[in-house]
Amino acid sequence: MNMKFNLGAVIEMANPALFIKLEMLTMTSVLVVLIFSYSSIKSVHHAFSVLPFLRCEKLAEIRIRANVYDCFRKISKSNPISLCSHQLNFLAMSCQAQLKYGFYRGKCGFNDVEIIIRRIVAAGFAKDPTITPALIRMQFHDCFVHGCDASLLLDGDSSEKMAIPNLTVRGYDLIDEVKAALEKACPGVVSCADIIVAATRDAIALAGGWPYAVQMGRRDGRVSLASNVDLPSPFFSVAQSIAAFQKKNLTTTDMVILLGGHTVGIAHCANFVNRLYNFNGTNDADKTMDPNLVTKLRTICPQNVIVNNFTSLDQNKYSSNIIDNSFYKQIIAKKGILQIDQSLALDSATKNMVTYLANGFNFPFLFNNAMVKMGAIEVLTGTQGDIRKSCRAINLP
Repeated sequence: MNMKFNLGAVIEMANPALFIKLEMLTMTSVLVVLIFSYSSIKSVHHAFSVLPFLRCEKLAEIRIRANVYDCFRKISKSNPISLCSHQLNFLAMSCQAQLKYGFYRGKCGFNDVEIIIRRIVAAGFAKDPTITPALIRMQFHDCFVHGCDASLLLDGDSSEKMAIPNLTVRGYDLIDEVKAALEKACPGVVSCADIIVAATRDAIALAGGWPYAVQMGRRDGRVSLASNVDLPSPFFSVAQSIAAFQKKNLTTTDMVILLGGHTVGIAHCANFVNRLYNFNGTNDADKTMDPNLVTKLRTICPQNVIVNNFTSLDQNKYSSNIIDNSFYKQIIAKKGILQIDQSLALDSATKNMVTYLANGFNFPFLFNNAMVKMGAIEVLTGTQGDIRKSCRAINLP
């Protein structure tokens, strides 16, 4: 049988204590046997990283029963982030969503849909590297409202674009450019929802993240209302944020990892000035913020003056445009900009995860998986929704 991944590469990545055997039993059945020692936990995530490249319908029939899952749970119990269960969780969500790898293969003539997207994103990134945080934010804002259906892209006086949290979303022109190229290559084939997810994936890789595969097959929604926008606030407590993410079937671990996307991007004064002067009525700055950072930010955001100034969410000037774990190191050092960011390093529900991510090397891998999982929220597939001709408007009857 033709394997969907390079087994030799898997064995090379894993340490000698980890032995992986995958056998194709039938065209729609896969038996996965993982035998590993306690010391091999660090390479478990490498082994699991190949599983998404199997077809989703095969993954849906993987014979992993409760006793095997319990083994994964126990072997990773000392790890603040259970890599095994996190990966299985995102695999399950992806399969349930009926998305597929290579969905557009053979559907666009001799054109490769993902290459077309990648080339345009690369050109956009070369002109403006801040397109990466812009697209990450776009995917987040789209998927958290009615799922990943590109409803955020629809124009209108009362559309999602007009909601206050979305007024600063950027990247629409790049999505339009990609859509125009794909409509020219194969009209009515590629959804705007898939374009957002694929373009974001490519932008992450261009900003130093690890390349990863995404499943396709999303359809575009027909409804976009500003009144439906209910996004987690930067002023939320950790408990409030956890609750907001749980509504989308995202775990606390997912939340901490996805907020790590703040390793790139900026925040405007309006989102953190409350921490600089009269925090919670104390007539002083937030004591959880480094005093030197307070002084710096006060020069950017004067008291009682409305300005549109901003600062990097990752205060490491050498890393603020790179997808890495620097963000977690900064918030441990009390250099978080947003209230929710700083709270991650202090709250008992999340601080161990933050420490793990700050000291580890696998954040890019975990971030990719969390983005894939987020990209499967409440998707439309099959005959649901539409394939829009323009990402800015629903199709006319």
